[in-house]
Amino acid sequence: MDTDSIKTVLENGAAEAEGLLKNPSKVDELLEKFEQTLKEVPAIGSTLSEVPLMVAMVKGYITGQYKVVSPKVIALIVGAFLYLVRKKDLIADNKPLIGYADDIAVMTLALKLSEPELNAFSAWRKANRGEPEDVELA
Repeated sequence: MDTDSIKTVLENGAAEAEGLLKNPSKVDELLEKFEQTLKEVPAIGSTLSEVPLMVAMVKGYITGQYKVVSPKVIALIVGAFLYLVRKKDLIADNKPLIGYADDIAVMTLALKLSEPELNAFSAWRKANRGEPEDVELA
């Protein structure tokens, strides 16, 4: 795939996204599908799949739609995002094989520490859309 082909794909996606962004429930559906897709990534998929949920919870907190979360948990998640964005890594990302190990470790720990809050947010989000909650089979 060449740069022009990729650019066309992104432009088409952006055009579709503009309409989608006018409907918050459609954006939530997309985020859930994105979470499911990320779960299929070998080795790190389970961690990456929770990132959209983390983003959605922070957005819900910031917009005032979801306040039943500790501000410390929101700060923890945003701190993890800042670590990823700022590129002041413990291990440089350009190091083959290990370059993203610290990024994955930061996200994994943030996920672990905020897991109860994320589970509560996920249940709240599903309840507010009238969707059935996931049932774990024993």
